Amino acid sequence: MKKIAVFGKPGSGKSTLSRQLSAATGIPLHPLDSIAYQANGERVERARYDEAHAAILASDAWIIDGLGPIDSFNQRLAAADTLIYIDLPYWLSYWFVTKRLIKGVAVTPEGWPEGSSVLKGSLQSYQVLKKCPAFWNAAFMEKLEEIAHDKTLEVIRSKRELAHFVANSTHT
Repeated sequence: MKKIAVFGKPGSGKSTLSRQLSAATGIPLHPLDSIAYQANGERVERARYDEAHAAILASDAWIIDGLGPIDSFNQRLAAADTLIYIDLPYWLSYWFVTKRLIKGVAVTPEGWPEGSSVLKGSLQSYQVLKKCPAFWNAAFMEKLEEIAHDKTLEVIRSKRELAHFVANSTHT
């Protein structure tokens, strides 16, 4: 486990899991938001994003959490040796986004792009969540299983499984 792609819906716990996995394994973490957005919350130019993403994929070890542009997501899936798909129920993802928003009023969430609005980001997360069933569905799972034939695939479907995975990763 040296090249790890962590992905799922907004509010699924990707960032938390990725930070804890990085701390447990010593593998460098590259949150996708940190290469996709400027400090003010605006998207970086696509060429700059592609360059940063390619450099990470070419490195010896990495954890990348997030989705990003679909072509870069597919590149990441191909390059990774470990795929972690967090597929929590929608109601739980909505709750996690809401919880992050409420907490974000007082304290910026850990790993949140500096200078970007928690409110704006949360509203974007709600909009993305509405569109997710068109992407995160049975057809995606079939494609993922095909891609993962020579990789480790972890699919986390509940808060309990998420907590268990995180707890076990600290012993890796």
